[in-house]
Amino acid sequence: MMERAESCQKLYTRLRLWEFPDEYVIEPTDGSSASSLSINRVDASIKLVDAIPECSAVRGPKIQTIFGVVGMLKLVAGSYLIVITEHECVASYLGHPIFKVISMRILPCDHSLKNSSPEKKKVESEFSELLKVAERTVGLFFSYGTNLTLRFKMTHREHICEKHSML
Repeated sequence: MMERAESCQKLYTRLRLWEFPDEYVIEPTDGSSASSLSINRVDASIKLVDAIPECSAVRGPKIQTIFGVVGMLKLVAGSYLIVITEHECVASYLGHPIFKVISMRILPCDHSLKNSSPEKKKVESEFSELLKVAERTVGLFFSYGTNLTLRFKMTHREHICEKHSML
């Protein structure tokens, strides 16, 4: 199976998520010497690291295969990492496979909620409930090989221009 999307952008199709008590580390699993992405769970800071942190009985990580990072989301008092945990190839567009997200996880990355006011905690709790609904909602599509949003936007624009030129 192809581990890295064939493009100059170096998008990885399979990654390993290491969940340590104080950080998340996202590691490419294609065998390259590429850096891993580290997200601090205390302040949500992000940095590239060259090696996976050492594991111990106290610092034993949960390890999971993921298929992409949707992004980071900052709410009232906390930040969240959104990752794709399961996907399915459903189509192709211009020769590029199109995937449907089957499941994703929303991982808290910021412990600042502990020191927040009761009002902020209440609002954050309401947003967190909405995130749980989003986490269970399917219908997000993506491609490793092409920018779907840009492609569809350009195609739509070309279609509109063709209609106007016919008039």
